[in-house]
Amino acid sequence: MTETSGRVAACLPIRSDTDLAWVRQHVRQAAAEVGFGLVEQTKLITAASELARNTLVHGGGGQVESVFLDRGHARGLRLTFTDEGPGISDVERALTDGYTSGGGLGLGLGGARRLVHEFSIDTSPGNGTSVTVVCWVGVPPRPREEAR
Repeated sequence: MTETSGRVAACLPIRSDTDLAWVRQHVRQAAAEVGFGLVEQTKLITAASELARNTLVHGGGGQVESVFLDRGHARGLRLTFTDEGPGISDVERALTDGYTSGGGLGLGLGGARRLVHEFSIDTSPGNGTSVTVVCWVGVPPRPREEAR
C-alpha cells in the first residue's frame, strides 16, 4: 500500500496504569480528529488498550507513537507500541486465541489484530517487541483466515 505519513500526533510513555488511561484517552481524541465513527473509535481504543497493557505487563513498559496518515482520499491512524522487554519467542502461538503467558483470557494480541486493518509485530527473544497497527476511516477490518 502506498501511504503518505502525516504528522506525529503523540509519543506517550507506558510505565504505569495511569499511563494506560492516558493512552486510551489520546487514541480516542486522535481517532475522532481523523474522522472515525464511534464504532471505529471503540475498536481502535480496544486494540490500543490491549497492546498498551501488553507493553506494560509483558514488556516492562515502553511507549506508543501515534501518526496521522493520509493516502489520497483515505485518512487513518498508525499506532506503534514498543518495549525493550524479553520479546516474544513464538509469535504465532502468542496470536492464538486462548494462549496466555499471564493470567488473562488469551485474547489480547489476536483480538487486537482482528480489530484493525493492518497489524505487524517485530520481536525476538531478548530484544523487545514493536507492534504496529493501522486503521483507516470508513473501511471495515478485513476478515482473517482461520488457522487450520
